[in-house]
Amino acid sequence: MRIHRHRLHHSSLNVQKYWANERIRAEQVRVIDENGQALGVMPTTKAIELAQSKELDLVEVSPKAEPPVCKILDYGQFKYQKEKEARKQKAQAKEVEIKAIRLSVRIGAHDAGVRQKQAAKFLDRGDKVKIELPMRGREKAHKDVAEEVINTFVEGLRADYQLRVEQEIKYLGGRFSTIIAKS
Repeated sequence: MRIHRHRLHHSSLNVQKYWANERIRAEQVRVIDENGQALGVMPTTKAIELAQSKELDLVEVSPKAEPPVCKILDYGQFKYQKEKEARKQKAQAKEVEIKAIRLSVRIGAHDAGVRQKQAAKFLDRGDKVKIELPMRGREKAHKDVAEEVINTFVEGLRADYQLRVEQEIKYLGGRFSTIIAKS
C-alpha cells in the first residue's frame, strides 16, 4: 500500500517548543513554583528533583533570560493550553488573498464593466485585487495607453469604494500591474 504524503496532516500551528526536565541544558535556573512564587536561582538537578517530589515537571519558559526561567507545572496541561491559544489566534486571523483581474489595451467598455463587477466582488470579500495588463507585440510602444486603461479601471472602482493603492502601477516583464485594496 502506498503512503500519500499529501494526506499526512501535520499541525500547522506554530507553537513554541519548551524544554522540560532532563532536556534543560542550563546548569543553573531561576525557579518559579506552581503558585507563581519565586524560589530563586538553583542548580537544574535540584530544581528537577523539587518538581518531581511534587509530581510535576520543570519547564523552561524563558530560555533566553540569564539564568533561564523555569516553572514547576504539569507539562501536558501547559502544552495543551499553548496549543489552544495558538488555535484561537489562527481562527481569529483572516487570511487576505490577492485576486487577479486581467485587462488588455483594446478592452471594450462592456468587458471592462464586467471586470469591475468582478473586482468589486473581490473587494467586498476583503481580498486585495491585482490588476494586470500584459503587453503584446506593437502594444509595447504605447505604454501611455496601457496606463490610461488601468487608471480608468481604478477610477471606475473608486466611484463605489474607498480604495488604497498597495502597489503603484509598475511595468515589469512586459506587463503592467498594480494592487488595490479597500481601505
